[in-house]
Amino acid sequence: MYPEELVKPMREDLVSAGFEELHTSDAVEDALKKGGTTLVVVNSVCGCAAANARPAAKISLQNPKKPDHLVTVFAGMETEAVDRARAHMVPFPPSSPSMGLFKDGELVHMIERHHIEGRPAEMIADNLMQAYNEFC
Repeated sequence: MYPEELVKPMREDLVSAGFEELHTSDAVEDALKKGGTTLVVVNSVCGCAAANARPAAKISLQNPKKPDHLVTVFAGMETEAVDRARAHMVPFPPSSPSMGLFKDGELVHMIERHHIEGRPAEMIADNLMQAYNEFC
């Protein structure tokens, strides 16, 4: 686990944009049981989370259509919650950062780390917005 003082600003980056932090596997299950669409962001301390993933998630919320629910889990911190979120993202291998869009609890769109690394936040946000337009 990382020191909390290190991850606090990284957590707040998404929370300030309206994301709910999930700390337990039960919280993940409850979030995915809600009807409608849910964006799950697996947050991370890595540079591509800071430069690409978190900014992309926030930019994507400017789209007229957007998920009903926004949640996040933090890799390297709340292991139980992260493991449960990743279990719902199968068949995609665990990666962080990553983002999954769920509709009525079913994964309908996935952005893995290799889709995030080296790509500008705007490109990733556009990918998310296209998914929102299709599924939200």
